Amino acid sequence: MNSPVSYQFFVGTYTNGDSEGIYKYSISNEGKLSFVGLQAKTNNPSFLAKTIDNKTLLAVDETEEDGTGFVKSYKITKDTLLYKSKSKSGGAHPCFVSVKNNQVLVANYSGGSIGYLKIDDKNGLTNLLDLQQHFGKGTTERQQKPHAHSAWFHPKTNEIIAVDLGTNELWFSSIDKQDNFIFSEIQQKLKMQDGAGPRHLTFHPNNNWIYVLNELDNTVSLIKKEGNMYVVSSSISTLPKSFTKLSNGADIHISKDGEFLYASNRGHDSIVIYKANSQDGLLELVGFETVKGKNPRNFSLTPDDNFLVVANQDTNNLISFKRDLKTGKLIFIDEIKAANPVCVLF
Repeated sequence: MNSPVSYQFFVGTYTNGDSEGIYKYSISNEGKLSFVGLQAKTNNPSFLAKTIDNKTLLAVDETEEDGTGFVKSYKITKDTLLYKSKSKSGGAHPCFVSVKNNQVLVANYSGGSIGYLKIDDKNGLTNLLDLQQHFGKGTTERQQKPHAHSAWFHPKTNEIIAVDLGTNELWFSSIDKQDNFIFSEIQQKLKMQDGAGPRHLTFHPNNNWIYVLNELDNTVSLIKKEGNMYVVSSSISTLPKSFTKLSNGADIHISKDGEFLYASNRGHDSIVIYKANSQDGLLELVGFETVKGKNPRNFSLTPDDNFLVVANQDTNNLISFKRDLKTGKLIFIDEIKAANPVCVLF
């Protein structure tokens, strides 16, 4: 059954090539892709987020200027993005931004920190309100210092989960009434398996299970609570056993029914598909789908879960797939050019 509607979506990019900033595309109810236009000229908007009311879009400015990068806010209109504000992210090379209500988190990769800001009544960003600086290191060459790669608001609690590739840990905190980070008194950190390099995560719709995509050892880890403590329950490879070349995991998403999990492989250049067991959350490999390009850094499911759109950074293209809702498998539908695409936001 085809989707009854078409969707427009934003594409974040790196601007060291032909890209000028943030673009808009659309996907039809058959999965066909169309170019809409440039929405905002801005520097390295490598990750995007928007408020639930669809009024404000946030974009990182993944740069370093006097030790900090920036995050920008835009008012979303029918025809374009209207620039509203620019604030310091608190560290170099911000690579991720998330928003819940009026609260904003930004992960600074080179800075190894998480910045906290708010959106004010006029849809602009406040100045940086607090900074969670990470410390420590992992066991590999990429893990000689902290590298905060993403920061997430738990959908059910007031917890904040920061994912640090460099320290090889998840960091647990919350925001107090004074707009400051406070680490969890029960558990400040969760160490991942040596060399994992956690990057992104997704919450199962039951909000009890968390799946972490590990960039360096190409695994997905299932995180559960035992009592009050988070633990790594299990991990599964994102690559075929026969594949021995270099590859790095990039992004991870789960279907709204919680039945199928997807992750992208840069090197193997594929989307791995898993079936999630509804009883215990364990993942079973369904298969792999080639992304018809190189370096699939980011991808997204359409709001109705009928299609999946992949951004291939190195081949400058977007690919759409139709999802088989019963098997989770992907069927190639369309391809369109895009300059240095690295983020897909519906």
